[in-house]
Amino acid sequence: MQFTEVTFDDAVPIDGYGPGFFRIGGQVYNGALVVEAAGVRPWGGLNDAQTLTALAGKLDVLFIGMGDTLAHPPKALREAVEEAGLGLEPMSSPSACRTFNVLLSEGRRVGAALLPVGPGE
Repeated sequence: MQFTEVTFDDAVPIDGYGPGFFRIGGQVYNGALVVEAAGVRPWGGLNDAQTLTALAGKLDVLFIGMGDTLAHPPKALREAVEEAGLGLEPMSSPSACRTFNVLLSEGRRVGAALLPVGPGE
């Protein structure tokens, strides 16, 4: 079996995560954040729709990592993001990290809004 090395061009993949943090491009970030090809920024969590709606027109899809397990985001957040014209796909944060990296490697316009996982993940 032949393996193909994944390349990300100028984009930075999510390297890993742990209790309360994410490692992106070799740098550790604490707390909730938004990741896209253009960079990483803090995110105010489920009450911060403005940071997510600002991504409209820049992304085709936004994954929202809800922490340890799949949960639905609050209705107000979902409505605000979708009203701005951005598709929102909720999943667990580990799944959002993996899916983000796959689509990023394909050159897709993708982002991830991530809540950290808790201890023991």
